[in-house]
Amino acid sequence: MHLNSLNPKGREVARARARFLGRPLSISLATGLLLAGAIGHTPTASAAGQPLTCSNRTLRGDYGAAIDGAIVLPSPAPNILLRGLAMTHYDGHGNFSQVDFVTANGVPEVSDWRPATGTYQVNPDCTGTAEIHFDDGSASLNLRLVVVDRGRQLMTIVEGIPTGALGIKVR
Repeated sequence: MHLNSLNPKGREVARARARFLGRPLSISLATGLLLAGAIGHTPTASAAGQPLTCSNRTLRGDYGAAIDGAIVLPSPAPNILLRGLAMTHYDGHGNFSQVDFVTANGVPEVSDWRPATGTYQVNPDCTGTAEIHFDDGSASLNLRLVVVDRGRQLMTIVEGIPTGALGIKVR
């Protein structure tokens, strides 16, 4: 006999847990989990026992990314849900170019891919920063980043906006 069949409080807790686990995670929580996972997956040692370090050279090539987040506005204004895609080319020397396509509450911000350029800095512990400058005059964005899987994946978050992205190296 299962303990919850005798304990009404246990059944109530089990039902609440099932309802909670069945719901999608909020964007902020999901972004936090992504960052916690990224920190937990930062390379620490090679097969030969030598510490792995990162640098700007760790990011080279093209990375495709899905962008998810929200712009949280003061009440009673509704929050703005952001979704997008980006293709970014890192040169291995601290510069990048990209195109992105972003929607706000499902409405495209622009009619086509939006080009941008920027700079990045990767620290030896595989954390770093980046700054994006958009060709259309949109406000520049400052990012925090974590490089994982020996440069095959890149996780970013925008400073000041609860928006993040997971980029995967495509070539």
